[in-house]
Amino acid sequence: MKFTDGLWHKPAGHDFSGGVEVVDVLNDGKVNGELDLLVATKHVAGRGDTLNGEQSLDPTELADSMLRDRPCLGSLLTVNISSPCDDIIRVRLEHHKGVRETGPHFDLFPDGSPDPSKPVISKSNADTIKLQSGSLSTSINTSAYSYSLTFASNASNSTDSTFLCGTEPKGQAFIDVPYAHTLGQMSEAGCMSTYPDALSDVVAPSSNPNAKTRFMLNELTLSVGESIYGLGERFGPFIKNGQTVGIWNQDGGTSSQQAYKNIPFYLSSRGYAVFVNHPEEVDYEVGSEKCSKVGFSVRGEKLEYYVIGGGSMKAALMNYAKLTGKPALPPSWTYGLYLSTSFTTSYDEKTVSSFLDGMKERSCPVRVLHLDCFWMKRYDWCSFDFDREAFPDPETYIKTVKEKYNVKVCVWINPYISQRASIFQEGVDNGYFIKRTNGDVWQWDLWQAGMAVVDFTNPEAWLMDIGVDTFKTDFGERIPHLGVKYHDGSDPFKAHNFYTHLYNKVVFETVQERFGVHQAALFARSATAGGQRFPVHWGGDCESTYEAMAESLRGGLSLTSTGFAFWSHDIGGFEGRPPAGLFKRWLAFGLFSSHSRLHGSNSYRVPWLYDTEGSDEASRVCSIVTKAKLRLMPYLYAQSIYASDTGIPVMRSMVIEFPDNPTTPYLDKQYMLGEKLLVAPVFSDETALFYLPEGKWTCFWTEEVLEGPRWVKKTNYPFTQIPVYVRENTVLCLGPEDIGIPDYDYGSVGLHVKCYALKEGHQVTVDIPSGEGKDWAGKVSVTGGKVTTEGSVSLA
Repeated sequence: MKFTDGLWHKPAGHDFSGGVEVVDVLNDGKVNGELDLLVATKHVAGRGDTLNGEQSLDPTELADSMLRDRPCLGSLLTVNISSPCDDIIRVRLEHHKGVRETGPHFDLFPDGSPDPSKPVISKSNADTIKLQSGSLSTSINTSAYSYSLTFASNASNSTDSTFLCGTEPKGQAFIDVPYAHTLGQMSEAGCMSTYPDALSDVVAPSSNPNAKTRFMLNELTLSVGESIYGLGERFGPFIKNGQTVGIWNQDGGTSSQQAYKNIPFYLSSRGYAVFVNHPEEVDYEVGSEKCSKVGFSVRGEKLEYYVIGGGSMKAALMNYAKLTGKPALPPSWTYGLYLSTSFTTSYDEKTVSSFLDGMKERSCPVRVLHLDCFWMKRYDWCSFDFDREAFPDPETYIKTVKEKYNVKVCVWINPYISQRASIFQEGVDNGYFIKRTNGDVWQWDLWQAGMAVVDFTNPEAWLMDIGVDTFKTDFGERIPHLGVKYHDGSDPFKAHNFYTHLYNKVVFETVQERFGVHQAALFARSATAGGQRFPVHWGGDCESTYEAMAESLRGGLSLTSTGFAFWSHDIGGFEGRPPAGLFKRWLAFGLFSSHSRLHGSNSYRVPWLYDTEGSDEASRVCSIVTKAKLRLMPYLYAQSIYASDTGIPVMRSMVIEFPDNPTTPYLDKQYMLGEKLLVAPVFSDETALFYLPEGKWTCFWTEEVLEGPRWVKKTNYPFTQIPVYVRENTVLCLGPEDIGIPDYDYGSVGLHVKCYALKEGHQVTVDIPSGEGKDWAGKVSVTGGKVTTEGSVSLA
């Protein structure tokens, strides 16, 4: 939301009140380690400046003035600054404190409270108060006309500090905006066009010509050369500078500014992050309203955010994981290839079995069979009942297919229950659906005729156990927020984004309760902050083009820059039928992602439908890259355990791994798969182009060694490969060449030890997971060409 007209002017009708001066320190932190400041929106030179009169107002405006402060009035902001743990500083702004706190709220520190911070509060001089938390500090300027906050990082064992960001005078404010000016926002525009029925229960504020909407704003500086990343899975430019971003979950596909996974968190190339602790719509202006500022605003009287440090981008992600939750560790079988029946295609037991037979005959190991929407009868979504015409005996069929093909079974669900579904009336009778304010069930005909939406704030609301291994939790973005109410009284505006968190949490915990810790996983589309706790997530509906393949990767890198460790996408694209070349390039990209799924809309994704001749035919490509991933599982699963323990994503952008390289901030078509593998998908039939940072890099396929830093361009690049380069001083322990599943016992199969540009005299030790949860089989060490093992690890 933009609150200025150019640099100096305010738009007509906007009443802007920004903090300029600390007039009182209510709490100096000596008792509870927190600072409470009163910040005035005008200079207070004497007692008279603390009073507000009404004699200057037109009598016709008097009633309105009682509801909304006028710009001529002096107002106060209460600013609370605290630290829940080292390297995290919380800032809370409040205008009118009497507004009720309504839920829902993000779960903070869901993995357990860390050691409490013991911030050091001091006065640097008469006009500066400093709060130090670990290596992160904020300094408050209390001199006249000069209220500001400055955040800095202190290098380890050093008194020197590095400026991170700061808020300047008037950078914290409340603004009253004419209601009509807010209609371009996600929440208002979305409900007008998407939820017309909901408006019947709402008195349109625009009926009052003086109606205004209050916003709270904070601006933080954007330094020269600083790049901003994250804000969820966003498919546009990877660097968010220059963008206006609304945090509002929508179902808009990948080729738009809308996003399924909106996260009010951004990561800076300067080694810090900012999390805005609001589940509702948060509007960001990232160098787009003011070129040297990141502004974020919310509606209401309060704004709370956390500045997160630690000294690096990785450290900031680790601290953010402490705050909002660490990613769960998916079971090892989820890393195998998922084969989907696709969306609107025709399938039944015979068709599905023919797909699995064909993949087996062509040495393309499938580990998960995904049954998309039409495992249920049309119009019955989501009844959780198999379509008995297509699957006459589903229990027997599932058991047979799992035994014959050694696959797990995943089924599609969503939280929308159609009127024809067998369980619809049960939901009505028991109050399991979101309701209109008059008590009726909220329904509409978009997506499914007469569908209602499960109210997950009702502890009695259900999801049925149908005996499969995992669920694809689709949708969760089309959630009404006007004219509706929730069972627990949640604010529907705040619940719109938060809904997906409840939805995925319920399903994930249902699976986990049945199979155990580290044995649960989803395939989820929507998310908000904290959703990383319920992996895996995929990128949503993309087209079958190279452009969509690239935008999918940008979305994935943006998502993993907001704390999500695992990510997948529809191999070949969802919409349309990909050409053979694109399909094969996407196959390689998909198998060198953390998770891999063949899925489409109205066409199947089995490889022999794309080409069947030549040494690079699609089935051979699929076989080669799938088996390569299976061999890499000891490495990938170790990296996944690290991700679950720390919050550092498995798939990560180059700038996170190489923050000091001036080229990496701009790289959005390649990534690191864990700490040691650089992966660069090929976005054409012919040419591969990628960048290698400093050091020696060895091609995973050919063992060619290249020296960085350099750009590499290779023409006629084979479809059977994808540029995968191993970082110097790396030891990879690979599974057997004939391995056919991802969930084998990594320590006992006879590992092949491969060394890559080891530095002379260095010892490299590799931890080998067992493949079962976070247990470890042992270690492999290499020193001067000598290989030793610890624990129960066996070598080939």
